[in-house]
Amino acid sequence: MSRRVRFLDTRPLRSSRPFRDLWIGSSASQLGGQIATVAVLAQVWDLTGSPVGTGAIGLATGLPMVLFGLLGGTLADSVDRRAVVRATAAGQLLAAAGLLAQALADNRSVPLLLALVAMGTACGALGAPARRTFPVRLLSSDQVAAGLALTNVSFQAAMLAGPALAGLIIARWGFPAAYAAQAMTVAVSMLAVIRLPAMKPEGVDAKGGRRRPERGGWGIVLRRPTLWGSMAADLSATLLAMPIALFPLVNEIRFDGNPQTLGLFLSAVAVGGITAGLLSGTVTRWRRGGLVQLTAAGVWGVALACFGLAGPLWLALGCLAVAGAADTVSVVTRSDLVQLETPDAYRGRVSSVEHVIGVAAPELGNFRGGLLASATSASFSLVAGGLSAVLAIAAVAAANAPLRAYRTPTGAAEPADREVADAATAAG
Repeated sequence: MSRRVRFLDTRPLRSSRPFRDLWIGSSASQLGGQIATVAVLAQVWDLTGSPVGTGAIGLATGLPMVLFGLLGGTLADSVDRRAVVRATAAGQLLAAAGLLAQALADNRSVPLLLALVAMGTACGALGAPARRTFPVRLLSSDQVAAGLALTNVSFQAAMLAGPALAGLIIARWGFPAAYAAQAMTVAVSMLAVIRLPAMKPEGVDAKGGRRRPERGGWGIVLRRPTLWGSMAADLSATLLAMPIALFPLVNEIRFDGNPQTLGLFLSAVAVGGITAGLLSGTVTRWRRGGLVQLTAAGVWGVALACFGLAGPLWLALGCLAVAGAADTVSVVTRSDLVQLETPDAYRGRVSSVEHVIGVAAPELGNFRGGLLASATSASFSLVAGGLSAVLAIAAVAAANAPLRAYRTPTGAAEPADREVADAATAAG
């Protein structure tokens, strides 16, 4: 293997104009989302001065993610998925404009602010399952993992740069400027979606009419060992070994509560993720996707258990960077497997299950870790959680031979998907 493919595989950006448009739009939206997250957190704190107020943001985002994410899966298997994402992107733009308007009006109502946050989150969650199916329709099967790696790198970069950029914008120009930046990035994302080709699920007629989704859309996850095994591995890793809720306690006990150190914890995870993404060219060309995901999920658990025992700051940050890198590899390989193993007629609903697991399990994992730490200690919670995750992932691997043996298919896209790509090329 040449040295070149050891780095980020950029073939999807060169080979597919629609995917390139989608990636640019998604990258812009992710950066704007991080800016808005910090702005909402700071504004709610300014209005309430209460952790209960800032905690309410979690309800305003978590509940819509779960409820509308599942609904979006059924919708994505019923109508043109591009139309779903177009409509939900328009809703997100309207919510972003509302946030800008309330900031310009010097709003003092927390319920209004949270209602706008919930509206934007609901629209994003409704369109998320459909959006997740795009790469597999726009790329050949041997480039899907590379496309997902590119998407993950942009997400990690937004996590690293977005909060710092938000702080600069708010400090210099205030909340209206932060919400204006978010609105502009959402507009860029919407324009990118408008340029995409139509992507109807299998069974929708040529006129794009609504149809009844194929039966068994939710049950297919349980019927296919590769699907339930991949999701079970991710659930084990995030539910049993999510460390973020423990960062303030670890920082207080070991590093005198230095706020800069707390920021370094979060940055270390993002740096590890970005590094793994930039070096993902090798991983995305490995065909043993199931084995790679299981291994990466296990490394995540081991790294966080080591973080629980690490004394020096450099060692703690190193453990978190390894965990962040392992998480990126696991996410990319899992998403690639889920999309390629799911028949197109079911991809919306299966993607919604993956989405809900991805957003809900980490929150529950943080809650679990906090409860255990309050009863024992931060170190015990981290070590027990990390080792429990490793054991659970090992159990999934032992019970799921198809996942261990899974190989990424090679060759071009499926015939129906190839027609979409050809149409997109002709339109471009």
